[in-house]
Amino acid sequence: MASALPDGDPAPADGLLPGSAAAGALTRDFGVYIHVPFCRVRCGYCDFNTYTATQLGGVRQQDYADQAIREVEFASRVLGRSGVPARPVATVFFGGGTPTLLAPGDLSRMLAAVRDQWGLSAGAEVTVEANPDSVDARYLQQLAADGVTRVSFGMQSAVPEVLRVLDRTHDPDRMPFVVQAARQAGLDVSVDLIYGAPGETMAQWQRSVTAALELNPDHISAYALIVETGTKLARQIRRGEVPAPDEELEADKYWWADAQFSAAGLHWYELSNWARPGHHSRHNLAYWTGQDWWGVGPGAHSHIGGVRWWNVKHPAAYAGRIGQGVSPAAGREVVDEVARAEEKVLLETRLARGIRRSDVYASAEQIAQLVAEGLINSVGAPDPRLVLTRRGRMLADAIVQRLLLGLPR
Repeated sequence: MASALPDGDPAPADGLLPGSAAAGALTRDFGVYIHVPFCRVRCGYCDFNTYTATQLGGVRQQDYADQAIREVEFASRVLGRSGVPARPVATVFFGGGTPTLLAPGDLSRMLAAVRDQWGLSAGAEVTVEANPDSVDARYLQQLAADGVTRVSFGMQSAVPEVLRVLDRTHDPDRMPFVVQAARQAGLDVSVDLIYGAPGETMAQWQRSVTAALELNPDHISAYALIVETGTKLARQIRRGEVPAPDEELEADKYWWADAQFSAAGLHWYELSNWARPGHHSRHNLAYWTGQDWWGVGPGAHSHIGGVRWWNVKHPAAYAGRIGQGVSPAAGREVVDEVARAEEKVLLETRLARGIRRSDVYASAEQIAQLVAEGLINSVGAPDPRLVLTRRGRMLADAIVQRLLLGLPR
């Protein structure tokens, strides 16, 4: 979750939503994201809303679960008073930061609060992000016993030199042990990788992909490193201390990884995500398909029926709002029809299932040209889905712009 908050309108202290938020709610899934903003070390590339112990401004990490629970209770009241029909929660995602810096009992209590307020749907997906050095077998067993179904490990690389460039502190040799412990606890396993770190060679990336596949995960996310303005990494590149990422080499790394993942039975379902059948991240798919979610915690973003809002960033400011019993939202916006249409194209084009022809704005001739160039396939009838080809995935942003030609502004 990026640290920069968007501009928007002031958010009301009572948090109430406009009547439009309730329209069609029963046709959408409802999820909960819980942001845990704590990290032991701030990674040089990271632009997420996270804080080390020295940056908390007097806020105590051990008080956080109680604050988050109060927001969950506040959320339940707000949705009810706003006329949004109650729905069981389909997915819960503990992200960060490093959620597993908290005691497992804290995560359990927050999950219990979600269950108490809304209930969990049958087969609900509950994910916890974890660093390899922040959990052990007992911790993972406790998560599973308390209702967590899935753990996502921040592996990033199997190469110590690359991890050092990224300011990652874990021992890559620990990954097999924590994955085995998660398996023994009955948890699904996802592994996160990053490619394009300054100086990372193709051979080093291949080593990381091979190591990740040897873990036999259910799901892999592989993200190209983005140099975010204001980060330590951006400053290092500007000063010439490390090289900037090589876009052509990044493309080669993506192609090679995609081939290896596919051969191992993990198939792409979103540009940066691969999974075994039935093991895709349902929570992330909810973001890409415009479902509803409430984001709990400092800097967390929420979306209910076309209304978006985002919480104050700093844990101290968040704790103050929660303590006063008012909305922690810093701002919000009601997304208009044009923006919603544009976002639908932007997000659904990224998916392996593609986007329906009727949801894009390019002409038949423009779509035929994209097909002729080998960038998309047109699948099915009478309202075909437009699906990125393997080559088209590398040009997704440009293709989205072409699919939006003709969108009324």
